[in-house]
Amino acid sequence: MTEYFDNLPQNLIDFFLVTVFSLLIGLSQRRINLQSGGKKFFGSDRTFTLIGILGFILYILEPRHMMLYAGGGLVLGIILTANYCLKMYHFKRYGITAIITAFLTYCMAPLVITQPMWLSLLVVVMILLITEMKETFTNFAKKLNNDEFVTLAKFILIIGIVLPMLPDTPIIEGIALTPYRIWLATVVISTISYASYLLHRFVFPKSGIILSGILGGIYSSTATVIILARKCKTAPEGEVKQYAVAAMAAISTMYGRVLVLLSIFNRDLFAKLSIYFVIMIAVCAIIAVVLYFYKREKERVAQEEEEYAKVDENPLEFKVALLFAILFVIFTVITKYTIEYFGTQGLNVLSIIVGVTDITPFLLTLFGGGYPVSEAAIGMATFQAIISSNVSKVFFGIAFSGNRKTFTRLLLSALGFIVVFNIVLLLFI
Repeated sequence: MTEYFDNLPQNLIDFFLVTVFSLLIGLSQRRINLQSGGKKFFGSDRTFTLIGILGFILYILEPRHMMLYAGGGLVLGIILTANYCLKMYHFKRYGITAIITAFLTYCMAPLVITQPMWLSLLVVVMILLITEMKETFTNFAKKLNNDEFVTLAKFILIIGIVLPMLPDTPIIEGIALTPYRIWLATVVISTISYASYLLHRFVFPKSGIILSGILGGIYSSTATVIILARKCKTAPEGEVKQYAVAAMAAISTMYGRVLVLLSIFNRDLFAKLSIYFVIMIAVCAIIAVVLYFYKREKERVAQEEEEYAKVDENPLEFKVALLFAILFVIFTVITKYTIEYFGTQGLNVLSIIVGVTDITPFLLTLFGGGYPVSEAAIGMATFQAIISSNVSKVFFGIAFSGNRKTFTRLLLSALGFIVVFNIVLLLFI
């Protein structure tokens, strides 16, 4: 079969591909034309197929200087211009998508003949997607507020412009702390935060309590637990259990987020600790499922569609990024001198203390610092910081929920089990 296709003339293969690609584009235009009542476009399947064939013929007749091909493009441009003027005059339609699509169809021949097959297929797929997704783009644009593109511009700025310009030379002698590494850590966290924000804003805009907990855990499990506790304070009794389930879902997501950071900043340690993180993710998820189904038939499941655990309207505020960078520098210096003067014991104590704060800067410091301690000690410090953070979440949950009994009881029992299980894992590390 392969030998048979190898014996076919190349022009025959190219002609077939150009015809098929042009026909697909034309069929797409036919569907759009029918949907709009047939008043917007100058042609459809046959017209676009013939445009593609015309481009093929004119290109292969004189491929060196392409005078025939250029002349055909000029004539096509005149025809399309006349059609556009008539459309504006009679129907008051000003879009030029069909005209641009016709020109792209005319370019199929040189594209197929001179470029790799994957590029031709990619162009056809993108044309079909873009022309078919007008309604999707319109609905998406309606969801955007005034700051969305400003937020996107900030993200591009910090990841594509600021980061490559920073030097990778140590700021303090003897400490692996460079402007590039500081901003790289900030970029990674900002990317995770921005991904969580986009999921919450556009993919799950009406997410319920539990899903909000999962998405909030991508950003900050501590902040999510605090927000859930605050809302739980005034929630009906039948919905309280859902907030505890959402808190457990956020903590499970937190273990996943730390695992992702570990894979980025310390591959060797990731290979050794990943199994422990996977176990903790599974344990937290199982506990959340058990809590969800516990006496579920006797309770009223929340039906509200408010974004319960939305952490921040704009996760890329420069003051937030600057604060994280400052915390990263502080924890790097503190960790360096703690290990230098107090060794592994000092690192253990420090890891427990930082649990009452945001542990992410400290963990990134551990993962990429290159300190003179064993990987086992770094693994111990990592889980100790997480355990300390989980213990802190219990107190935060009790305090911000106004000691709501159901929420407090479920959170205390679930997190208590997780902390004990996590301590058992430390024995293996």
